[in-house]
Amino acid sequence: MPEPRSGPRTAELSVPQKAMHKLGLIRDIDLALHLPHRYEDETRITPIRNARDGESVQIEGTVVASEIQMRPRRQLVVRLDDGTGECELRFFSFYPSHQKTLAVGQRIRARGDVKGGFWGRQMLHPVFRKAEGELPAALTPVYPTVAQLPQAYLRRAVASALRRVDLTETLGEALDRPPVALRGGKGFEPLWSLRDALFFLHHPTPDVALVTLEDHTHPAWQRLKAEELLAQQISQLEAKRERARLRSPELKPTPDSSALHEQLLAVLPFDLTAAQRRVCAEIFGDLARSIPMHRLLQGDVGSGKTVVAAMAAAVCMDAGWQCALMAPTEILAEQHFAKLIGWIEPLLASRGRRVAWLAGGQKKKERTQMLAMIESGEAALVVGTHAVIQEQVRFRNLALAVIDEQHRFGVAQRLALRQKLKDRGLEPHMLMMSATPIPRTLAMSYFADLDVSTIDELPPGRTPIVTKVISDSRKDQVIERIAAQVAEGRQVYWVCPLIEESEALDLSNATATHLDLSEALPGVTVGLLHSRMPSAEKKAVMQQFKEGSMGVLVSTTVIEVGVDVPNASLMVIEHAERFGLSQLHQLRGRVGRGAAASACVLLYSTGESGRLAETARERLKAMAETNDGFEIARRDLDIRGPGELLGARQSGDSLLRFADLALDSDLLDWARSVAPKMLDQYPMLAKQHVARWLGSKSDFLKA
Repeated sequence: MPEPRSGPRTAELSVPQKAMHKLGLIRDIDLALHLPHRYEDETRITPIRNARDGESVQIEGTVVASEIQMRPRRQLVVRLDDGTGECELRFFSFYPSHQKTLAVGQRIRARGDVKGGFWGRQMLHPVFRKAEGELPAALTPVYPTVAQLPQAYLRRAVASALRRVDLTETLGEALDRPPVALRGGKGFEPLWSLRDALFFLHHPTPDVALVTLEDHTHPAWQRLKAEELLAQQISQLEAKRERARLRSPELKPTPDSSALHEQLLAVLPFDLTAAQRRVCAEIFGDLARSIPMHRLLQGDVGSGKTVVAAMAAAVCMDAGWQCALMAPTEILAEQHFAKLIGWIEPLLASRGRRVAWLAGGQKKKERTQMLAMIESGEAALVVGTHAVIQEQVRFRNLALAVIDEQHRFGVAQRLALRQKLKDRGLEPHMLMMSATPIPRTLAMSYFADLDVSTIDELPPGRTPIVTKVISDSRKDQVIERIAAQVAEGRQVYWVCPLIEESEALDLSNATATHLDLSEALPGVTVGLLHSRMPSAEKKAVMQQFKEGSMGVLVSTTVIEVGVDVPNASLMVIEHAERFGLSQLHQLRGRVGRGAAASACVLLYSTGESGRLAETARERLKAMAETNDGFEIARRDLDIRGPGELLGARQSGDSLLRFADLALDSDLLDWARSVAPKMLDQYPMLAKQHVARWLGSKSDFLKA
């Protein structure tokens, strides 16, 4: 069986080989680690008379009748007799080759679900073959696959790869004290080797408890999960050590009152919270070192991360260097720009320096002016979207890069920022911010190479938000509530998940909702905001809402982050069942920013089924029960796993295929303790281990 290798060009590959490449099955080890998602038992034959109704069994017998019947539709009907009874095999889709194999007198094995009825036992569309050779000794694997990649081809490819693959043990002495789970749970049982674990999982013996294979608690599964977690931890520790060998500018805060960060503190219209001051001290400590800072600043919605970023930027600029602040959307970038200009630009102006703005929709003249300011160093602070990392943007001396909502940026984009100082042999310090708090196990696993600072305190004056989960059949009552809020001088957000009608998803769109609310609320200015509007139009709408001349803003999720209107006291999220938990929490955080009592209404629709999906129900329940972003993040991890909490960090690739962070914390603890020992005492084995498990994916962990 030829194995697809990285050598041949794609055009030279067969159709099944191209399909395997699509699945990422290129190396022998890729195929060896492509594990079955279920198994079929072909190891035993059940006498027909013992086959129970509803049971999935394999039978063997002689074809005693085989004919094509035309009523009620064309079908092939075959009778199989094994001496203990008869079973009818019925096929609505069949080929001449099937008829030949199932001809009268042939000895056949058939496997499927038995149905008992008035006319006796029956199987619909069973899997069948000629009864030749001995029965297999192991369960038959069924692999995850794609179109044009048959199970038979994949089984042969995996079996061939298992014969060739190098499964030399890489753990050696590092496994001197493995978790009990790796030893089968009985203390003195022998440890499963990687080879034994893989061969067993591809072809388990029929006496195994299938539930231990399905829930991945079998010792063979535990061995694989431990190895996978260890590869990830080694890779991250390696990245952290590599970063420690790089050099960054030393940005030491000046202690006197003339320092830019002290002047910034003096002009802020509020005092920093204790949590903000603590986090500032952590960041200042990093900036003062010559080792590049690689820190994640996390805090709940509205906890004041922007102010902390401004303080870090002030220290950087005071030392004569440039700072870049990058946000995922223009609205969020503009909000930072407006705040930072108000706070910092007057202070910078006295030093002959300025703040620059970069975004995709800028006019050429303005953009050229900004690029010149950045290259000359006149622009001490550069705020913008992805435009900040474009090739034509040349910094004079970038020393600090602040990335807001870091999970919305890909690996390549973060790496591009780091390249901006390469010609001087230096790395910029990196501060990444997230309003989606990272649960501890996730931080230990995927962010092991990051230092994490947490703002765990909200500024005074934030009011608690009451969250109500309401069926969209009561939408009229919600509109009455909106009218009452606007009459009291308050403002309201109404968020829709789509802009246009879609035949596939019967959802209200922002345009139709805007018209409906305008009619239902005469005398109230109802605005509309969505991502397809021209930039100038979006700015004008947001300005009206901020000034208070607009009572209701109908929007898509472009207002998810960064929008700050203290007078807004009600958030309505339509089709809330369609949103992710962290996104719902972000949207809810747009209200409760002033002194007025605030509420968030989650309008859900059950559709034609009349009931919510289990995960949607869990999300809405979590939102109603807690306002705590850390608890929300923990529940999000429980409901969906690490996927969206990590965002684009892995550039679309999941680095953990087998381990479950919610269930395998003991294996993660073990991997964290073993990783430094592997790197220090067995560097070649560590390198081999990471290459086996991660291949080129280990680069994703280094951004």
